[in-house]
Amino acid sequence: MVSLQTPVCDFGLPAIDFSLPGVDGKLWTLESCRGERGLLVMFICNHCPYVKAVLDRIVRDAAELQAAGVNSVAIMSNDPSEYPEDSFDNMVRVASEAGFSFPYLYDESQAVAKAYGAVCTPDFFGYNADLKLQYRGRLDESRKEAAAPDVRRDLFEAMRQVAESGQGPAEQIPSMGCSIKWRE
Repeated sequence: MVSLQTPVCDFGLPAIDFSLPGVDGKLWTLESCRGERGLLVMFICNHCPYVKAVLDRIVRDAAELQAAGVNSVAIMSNDPSEYPEDSFDNMVRVASEAGFSFPYLYDESQAVAKAYGAVCTPDFFGYNADLKLQYRGRLDESRKEAAAPDVRRDLFEAMRQVAESGQGPAEQIPSMGCSIKWRE
């Protein structure tokens, strides 16, 4: 398991369109995912200990952000032939058990992850209402274990700022997680 950090936010970079199947049986696009005040695109998977440690916080923050007009979408781009826990059937199970209020999409070709420049799970891309990148940082201080419950909610605070002002914070701490499991 390789641990990686995300690059610095490239402010203003436009969100990249996609059309991916969700665990709900629907086909989702960038347009069908966006919220009135922004969109959080998350690259996650089922097996990563970094994701497992914060999955309940991701679900909580996505629900609270939706109330602020920012929708969320999670995309799984790992190769399930090498990591069976990341299979589509397991995606359906994880989304149901964790109570996802957002689409969970399968990027089988890995083209969407590559287009976005995703490097790890979790990897967060926070866009404003114009779908311009404003946040590329961590959820909070958590690593392979969840941080204390009262730590600063970096992602939530940043995306709430984006919803209110259209601009993300100048200072952002990179997300850390397992490398995306690319096909050979």
